[in-house]
Amino acid sequence: MKTALEYPKITPYGAKYVPPEGPNEIVRSLGLKGFRLFGSATASLRCLPDYLIIGTKRGGTTSLARWLNQHEQIAPLYPARETRKGMYFFDVNYDKGLNWYKSHYPTKLTHGRKQKAAGQKLLLGDATPYYLHHPHAPKRARRIVPDAKVIALLRNPIERAFSHWVERSRQNVETLSFEEAIAAEHDRMAGEEQKMLDNPGYTSYAHQHFSYIDQGRYARGLERWFEAYGRERLLVLKSEDLYDDPRNTYGHVLNYLEIGEHEPKEFAAWNKKSKPEFSLETRSMIADALADDIKEVEDLLGYKMGWE
Repeated sequence: MKTALEYPKITPYGAKYVPPEGPNEIVRSLGLKGFRLFGSATASLRCLPDYLIIGTKRGGTTSLARWLNQHEQIAPLYPARETRKGMYFFDVNYDKGLNWYKSHYPTKLTHGRKQKAAGQKLLLGDATPYYLHHPHAPKRARRIVPDAKVIALLRNPIERAFSHWVERSRQNVETLSFEEAIAAEHDRMAGEEQKMLDNPGYTSYAHQHFSYIDQGRYARGLERWFEAYGRERLLVLKSEDLYDDPRNTYGHVLNYLEIGEHEPKEFAAWNKKSKPEFSLETRSMIADALADDIKEVEDLLGYKMGWE
């Protein structure tokens, strides 16, 4: 098994690090670093998010965030041309400090002027799919953005596990086959969450990137977020509803955020790519491993998920 030093380098925002090549990319990289430095230096003047989309990974977080970013009542990050959806602050970047987090948001003065010009409230968001799974994210978020509205998208955990592996494989973060990765997950994950609980500053590569089955155990994460924020501040949606009936599901999100009706240019699924199939035997094995958790999620939410 690889050591942490042998794993591919990951950016602060959850993707495999690719060094900038060519003058344009290098200039852009340096420019963003400059914005972060200036934003951090002026953090006391800056806003914080009004809503959090907390996951799940490969569950439609990016699609929902992109659709919302087209809404006239959703304000851009800083700098305005920044297309980032989330900062991974309450999970892997917490040690960078609150000033770093606030460096991604506009100043209160700028934001206030935009709201005055628009004649309506403008919301700021953070969509980070690892928040649902990370054991410390809910309490950290509650301390810093106690009034934020929280949205969770839950996808069939069997399909989610495979989609997670496909993404990690395409980025060359994962080198094992899906069956090998599932078989290795127990050893890779052994003791990792306990280390995180014992040492809040500990960041686990395996817990974030190789938790194909474990990130589908939603009940644990939901209970932590319910405890931190209360059920009334959490909107829990099925990813399948977002895919199959995007207009109505998106409308439900708009109502929850208390912003006006809107329809994006198209209800396109972001980051959706063709992928191979996996065996019925593997599917059945994952279903057996997650059966109790699916039942726990249904009991927690009070309705069937239809993931059998």
